[in-house]
Amino acid sequence: MTRLPAAFRSARAACLTGAALAACALTPPLAADDAVAEPGPVVAAMKTAEGKEVGTITFVQTEHGVVVSVKVRDLSPGKHGLHIHAVGACTPDFNAAGGHFNPAGSEHGFHAPGGYHAGDLPNLEVAADGTAEAEFFVPQLTIAGPVSDKLPYTLSDADGSAMMIHAATDDYRTMASSGGRLACGVIVPKQ
Repeated sequence: MTRLPAAFRSARAACLTGAALAACALTPPLAADDAVAEPGPVVAAMKTAEGKEVGTITFVQTEHGVVVSVKVRDLSPGKHGLHIHAVGACTPDFNAAGGHFNPAGSEHGFHAPGGYHAGDLPNLEVAADGTAEAEFFVPQLTIAGPVSDKLPYTLSDADGSAMMIHAATDDYRTMASSGGRLACGVIVPKQ
């Protein structure tokens, strides 16, 4: 499992262990009439610019946010920036996915003094054999809504959303640090 930056770990404590999916107790339980519907998993099929399938990234709704599970192969070894992007499109090229998912208008990166983008995730560590598996928890996020004070950001807006694996390591400070777009997958299609 990929180690999360300290800023991200402190925001979510010990939410996940192994392959188990569990809700993180960031806030008190929702009242019965505020309950969030937990739809089935949403899967982003990750492909390179050449159309080669390199794995999947799965999104599972929990009461306090979304669990993101990565299972990819045939990528270059090392750390790669990993982000949710603002538009649910990967064609005609990966630029169609727009910038990072950032509904709060925050700065980029876990080291940003004003907070990070809702779509900023920890780097993905790809092994020497080109494979990677990881799980991350994204607080305050809903896949399909409804939005609320506890889940203010939805991936199902009019533009949809996409997942992007970048070519280089995200330094958690600079937007350009993670380099080109290596693999893309639609989470929620653009309407």
